Amino acid sequence: MKLKGVFFDSEFIYASDECGNTLKQSLLWYPALLSATDEQRRNYSVGFDGFHWRELDEDISFESFGYDDAIPSSLQRFFLLHKEINIAEFSKRAGINATLLRNYINGFKKPSRVREDEIIDAIHKMGMEYTSFQIHR
Repeated sequence: MKLKGVFFDSEFIYASDECGNTLKQSLLWYPALLSATDEQRRNYSVGFDGFHWRELDEDISFESFGYDDAIPSSLQRFFLLHKEINIAEFSKRAGINATLLRNYINGFKKPSRVREDEIIDAIHKMGMEYTSFQIHR
């Protein structure tokens, strides 16, 4: 797939193909672009197989615009937005292999419905602990 230029809004990067179709991906997959200035985003080059932002050290392949997971699932979105959560420690709490959880977050594997419910339950339990925290003076 050969794409032309790109443009952005606050959540997505868009590209147009040779037929005039517009494709998009979530900027959550690309933290450097998510936090970049408009000027930095405009400063890219088009290569043989994708777009490159030299200043940001970011590359996006043309092919990735056609991926099924161009927009993160709710579970992926949660972890991509909450980088403060240590995946290795959270996975111990949830009883899940850390590598497997990273694969779920990064879209290399898809959790079963039961596994996804287990992860969500662990997130809710952690949230309940946070909301019940009190300082006793």
